[in-house]
Amino acid sequence: MLKLFQTPKRSVLPLATALAVALLAAHARASETKAATPPVAATVTVTSAVRSEVVEAVTVTGTLVPRMEILIGPEIEGLRIIALFADEGDKVAKGQVLAKLSRDQLDAQLAQSDAAIAKSDAAIAQAQSQISLTQANATLTSQDLQRAQTLLKSGNTTQAAADQKISAARTAQAQLQAAKDALIATQADKKNLQAQRSELMVRIGRSEVRTPAAGIISRRTAKIGAVASAVGEPMFRIIEDGEIELDAEVPEQRLLELKEGQGAEITLADGSKISGKIRLLSPEVDRTSRLGRVRIALQNESKARIGSFARASIELRRSMSVTVPSSAIIYDDGKTSLQTVANSAVKTRAVQVGLVTGGRAEILSGIEAGETIVVRAGPFLRDGDAVTPVTAKEQR
Repeated sequence: MLKLFQTPKRSVLPLATALAVALLAAHARASETKAATPPVAATVTVTSAVRSEVVEAVTVTGTLVPRMEILIGPEIEGLRIIALFADEGDKVAKGQVLAKLSRDQLDAQLAQSDAAIAKSDAAIAQAQSQISLTQANATLTSQDLQRAQTLLKSGNTTQAAADQKISAARTAQAQLQAAKDALIATQADKKNLQAQRSELMVRIGRSEVRTPAAGIISRRTAKIGAVASAVGEPMFRIIEDGEIELDAEVPEQRLLELKEGQGAEITLADGSKISGKIRLLSPEVDRTSRLGRVRIALQNESKARIGSFARASIELRRSMSVTVPSSAIIYDDGKTSLQTVANSAVKTRAVQVGLVTGGRAEILSGIEAGETIVVRAGPFLRDGDAVTPVTAKEQR
């Protein structure tokens, strides 16, 4: 008979307990190791607030126009253009002849006028001779009348003879007065002819088209062979003294900030820059667009061309202020702030921001020059966070 042997049962509970204890011990050691390791500090790019020049300016756009444009047309019509002495772009002096008109018809009228004046001179000479003759006759008849009156008193002549002498004396006086009147009429005719000749000379002078002021010819429409007419396009357009201005529009709220004489920098279509000054501010604002007009005189017009587009930057204010990169500013619910770094820790500071231009912001209050700030602030940094600052190269 076989004897069966039974293996005694082992207790499972002590083994599970031992495993649990080992796991708890390992977790405790890991916790202690984690607590002993300091947190890693974030690396941030920082820079210093600096004092730099801040320029506040208003930018306006518009068109280049002449300050004063002179329109030159013929002062006498119906004459043909026979010569031109100036072209577009030419500088002209005051009184310079720009064009010449045909004057053949006027020269013929001048010759006729001179002949009529010569004829009136002859008539005046004849009238003066007639006056001399009638004057002598009047003197003779007057003497005969005096003798007749003496004889009549002494009874040596008749009343009829005396009356005849009286009639002859009166006739001679009338003839003298008529000769004098004829001379006056002839002299008046001559004055009229001389006035007509003077007018004709003015017309002849106008056959030469002259400029009333110095300047630069911007356009010429006159052509040789054409008949001069005051209707339609003028023969020449002249920029008086070559002065060109920028006629620009500016919003009404900025118009009040501008003053006559303020400096401006004008940028032409090719990118070149010209300095200028405000010459005129319009007293009126357009009711529809709410834009006012400003005229800026260019100080060097050599590259400027009227009719072209230009942009101007008008300086309003220039000062030395504390500035920081505009990316450092935090805007939150109408408030502005930035993050500073001191002792490798972040601190948020409320600031008052002024002008923001050219990638930099003007700080009116809240920070001083030399303080270290985070170049690109953001919500990932909070007050008291430890950081590793890395200085950025300033770009001004």
